[in-house]
Amino acid sequence: MPAIDYSRYQTLDITRRGPTVDGVPSVLDIRMKADGPGGNGKLPTAGHDGHWELSEIWRDVGRDDSVRCAVLRGSGMGFSGGGDLALVQDMATDFEVRTRVWKEARDLVYNVINCDKPIVSAMHGPAVGAGLVAGLLADISIAAKSAKIVDGHTRLGVAAGDHAAIVWPLLCGMAKAKYYLMLCDPISGEEAERIGLVSLAVDDDTLLDKAYDVADRLAAGSQTAIRWTKYSLNNWLRQAGPAFDTSLALEFMGFAGPDVREGVASLRERRAPRYGADT
Repeated sequence: MPAIDYSRYQTLDITRRGPTVDGVPSVLDIRMKADGPGGNGKLPTAGHDGHWELSEIWRDVGRDDSVRCAVLRGSGMGFSGGGDLALVQDMATDFEVRTRVWKEARDLVYNVINCDKPIVSAMHGPAVGAGLVAGLLADISIAAKSAKIVDGHTRLGVAAGDHAAIVWPLLCGMAKAKYYLMLCDPISGEEAERIGLVSLAVDDDTLLDKAYDVADRLAAGSQTAIRWTKYSLNNWLRQAGPAFDTSLALEFMGFAGPDVREGVASLRERRAPRYGADT
């Protein structure tokens, strides 16, 4: 098939590295941008364009016969800063935006799961929102020990729907999943490795080297064996599809409710949200 035009992605910086096949580097290095349309100058954030691009890129990775593995990483101060508040506001007030982003959120999860190429994530600093979806669904998830993983949905006033129901209980167990998803407590990379939420936690200054080493090993290995192993293991995630679909529907129903407006206001005003409790 024709070569994939990765230049169409504006919020992702995409380059090649790693072992060559027919003279072409076979590892795709995907960096979520902290600057420009993909971020806020400090962290990559998922705005209108970024959210769609992060869901779409995995289709191209799967279609690109020259790619054997992909590395997903952030830039600036962290891996990902979560959803842009302007996008969240639009989702809360505009039905057309809400239904479009619902489809993108669904596609992001299933596109990562169904991409036949192995994906390695390298998470540093804050790891939140749509970036975290791909980061934790990656086949090999590697976090800096000081990384700060947060699923902040209930803090925002919506159900934890992006990816949590499909993978967190499988990774760290139902008890830990409920604790962190209901309370939105942050998890360090070191603790995430201890409870099984990520594959590895490494010293901050070795994160990218380790991610590249793993990716290079995957790219140099038997492609049928690795890809078919991924396909087989991901049937555990496919079995959880109905639970994920329900969680995503409930999340987006919440975007039409009153609590998300208070959640957005509290974030803008840098205060604790008030969801009707007297205290």
